[in-house]
Amino acid sequence: MAADTFKLTYATMFNPPEELHNNYDKALEKIRANLGKEHAMIINGKDVFADDKFEDRNPANTDQLVGVFQKGGVRHAEEALAAARKAFPMWSKMKWQDRVALLRKTADLMDQRIYEMGVVVSLEVGKNRMEALGDVAETADLIRYACSRMEAADGFVTELGRDPLAGFESTNYSVLRPYGVWVVISPFNFPAALTGGPLSAALVAGNTVVFKPATDTPWTSRLIAECLRDAGVPDGVYNFVTGPGSSLGQAIIESPQVDGITFTGSYDVGMKIYRDFGMGRWVRPTVLELGGKNPAIVSRHANLEDAAVGIVRSAFGLQGQKCSACSRVFIEEPVYDQLVGRIVELTNKLTIGDPTDRKNYLGPVVNKGSYRDYQQFSEDLHQNSTILTGGKVLVDGDYGKGYFCTPTIAVNLPESHKLWQQEMFVPITTVASVKNLDEAMARANNVEYGLTAGFYGAPEEVDWFYENIEAGVTYANRPQGATTGAWPGFQPFGGWKGSGSSGKNSGGTHYVQLYMHEQIHTRVRRI
Repeated sequence: MAADTFKLTYATMFNPPEELHNNYDKALEKIRANLGKEHAMIINGKDVFADDKFEDRNPANTDQLVGVFQKGGVRHAEEALAAARKAFPMWSKMKWQDRVALLRKTADLMDQRIYEMGVVVSLEVGKNRMEALGDVAETADLIRYACSRMEAADGFVTELGRDPLAGFESTNYSVLRPYGVWVVISPFNFPAALTGGPLSAALVAGNTVVFKPATDTPWTSRLIAECLRDAGVPDGVYNFVTGPGSSLGQAIIESPQVDGITFTGSYDVGMKIYRDFGMGRWVRPTVLELGGKNPAIVSRHANLEDAAVGIVRSAFGLQGQKCSACSRVFIEEPVYDQLVGRIVELTNKLTIGDPTDRKNYLGPVVNKGSYRDYQQFSEDLHQNSTILTGGKVLVDGDYGKGYFCTPTIAVNLPESHKLWQQEMFVPITTVASVKNLDEAMARANNVEYGLTAGFYGAPEEVDWFYENIEAGVTYANRPQGATTGAWPGFQPFGGWKGSGSSGKNSGGTHYVQLYMHEQIHTRVRRI
């Protein structure tokens, strides 16, 4: 497969050309020679340093210092918001075609820097090399997709009906206009795509942005800021800040200078942001993506090999730390034993270790908190279920320097147990036998979340699945991933119920409009 004909997505990442590995290895050597340096925030186009710092360490080897970053505070939040406010009139009045050109140039720079950025994602998050490269490639595609939607809608100016007034000409136009200053707070697991995606939608719409990454993954966001800077996006239009959510983040959320916010993360934190943000002077747009408890349903008529491969990929890709991870599996009784046996067999073949090594599929979980969560969940499952594989951490040799957890499959967990409901965000999936598909669907929908879902069965059963499942992103008979693998322009990503607030999916036809509000222009002249 030639590199010039290969399009990297989460669906195609399992069979890349050798050139991708060679380029990643070269970038790895380059990045490793420059680890441990200090990185500034970028506010109003200038590097800004704080008195206090924090360390970014490699979760696969905590002895390795990836970089030193700024522990920004309230003052930095105020400075970033003021810079964004000052830049808004210029940026919002710029021709949308010129904004699109700058953002397309940003995406092109990400393409050029994909290997270096991918290595940083691997070192910060613990993603294997193909997942890391996919994160960066998706970011560039999200930026281009936002630009394409602006182009397709011709700037979102639409002529409406003309009032039938005798002696007058009356025209009406719908114009979508930016809100003002937008905040993007992104998570650790997709530090590129879940920063660059909402950021680019906000920017192409004409908003200015302050963005804050998770403290586990600040370097990736810094690299995105550098792409914006090098593409020529004006000072103050984008502002990159780092620091604790409890201080810097809370100061941003509570500020009356913020006109809209996008947050991706846990349900509890997202709901707190939603409530805090609602205490402002008026209702402001809040775009939230708050995780999932994603099911796969397997019919007795399914292709079991496709189901097994898709379930394992979605359950354990990125160590289960995807909001779209397949954490629940419901299998009809006649094929239960056969499929479970195959899932266990495939899981036992997964290699665990340094995620920059091409032979490893699983890296570490992201930090000590996730490592502790995994151990607590595993202990609970040991006491209340049957663990078929996994259920332990790896501590021997080099494993002891990182947060390595074995992929875990648990069966015979009582239906009433809390782990059927709780998002774990670690490499654990629970599996149950069901008498029929109706029982499977009832259990699949019986959660607070509604992000993604998968189905394996006969073609005539697929429509039934789509009609009844309560989720925003759904897949049928997909070996590339039962519940994971969305890509902008192909599978726009967003959830229902407790998984999302807007009802519009990122990377889709209706997403950019969330970052604008409508104004109606009526002009009347005598004739």
